[in-house]
Amino acid sequence: MRRNSMKSLKNLVFKRSLLTTAVVLIIGALPVQQIVAQNSTPVFDRMKSLFEEGQIFTAEFSHEYNDSFTGEQQRTEGNIWIGKEMYKIEGNNQRMMVDGRTSTVFDGSKNRVIISDYIEEEDDFAPSRMLQGVDDSYEVSEEPGENGETRIRLVSDDPFSVFIEVFIYADSDGNPVRIEALDQVENELITRFGTGEFITGDPAEIFQLEVPGNAEQIDLRQETR
Repeated sequence: MRRNSMKSLKNLVFKRSLLTTAVVLIIGALPVQQIVAQNSTPVFDRMKSLFEEGQIFTAEFSHEYNDSFTGEQQRTEGNIWIGKEMYKIEGNNQRMMVDGRTSTVFDGSKNRVIISDYIEEEDDFAPSRMLQGVDDSYEVSEEPGENGETRIRLVSDDPFSVFIEVFIYADSDGNPVRIEALDQVENELITRFGTGEFITGDPAEIFQLEVPGNAEQIDLRQETR
C-alpha cells in the first residue's frame, strides 16, 4: 500500500510540475545539430550556443495551460532558471529543481519536501532526452517580427512528437520573451518571460533549493532501492 501511495504522490507532483515546465524547457532542450533547419536561423543558433557554453537563462514567467477538451485553464507564475541539463522553478508557494538525477519539490502549503529519482522516460520535456534525439523531426525557421523581435517556428509532422508546432519570440537582444505551443491533442501552452537574461555563474550555487529546516521530507528514492 505504501509503495502505491508513494507512486501516486510522485506522479501527481511530477505532472503538476510538467504543466509549468513543458514549453519553457524547449528553449534549452533542442540541439541545433539534431534539428532539420530549412532556413537560416541565427537568433535560434545563438540561443542554443549560449546554453552549450554553460550560460543560464533566468526570468520572471507566467505560464498558461489551456485544455482543449475541458476548456480548463491553469496558470502559474514565478521565477525560473534554465541550464543545459538543469532547471529550477519558484512560484505559487512551490519550488522545484531537477538536476538530471534527482527531482526535488518543496510544497510550501504543506511544508513538505518530496525527493525522487529523476526518470527520463517519464519526462517527455527533459533536456537530456531531447539531446538524445527525441525531437530530431522538427523543422526550424525564423523571421523578423514587430519592434525588432524575431519569431522562431518549430514544426513537426511526426505523430510521436510532443508538440506539433512551437513559436519562440525573441527580443532585439535575442532573449526569449514568449513561447506558444500546441501539442498533439491541441492543448495550448503559452509562457511569457519578463526581465529575462542569460547569466554566467556557478551552477552549484544557482541550482540550490532552499527549504525550511523543519519541513517534512518524503524521500521516494527509498522505494526503488
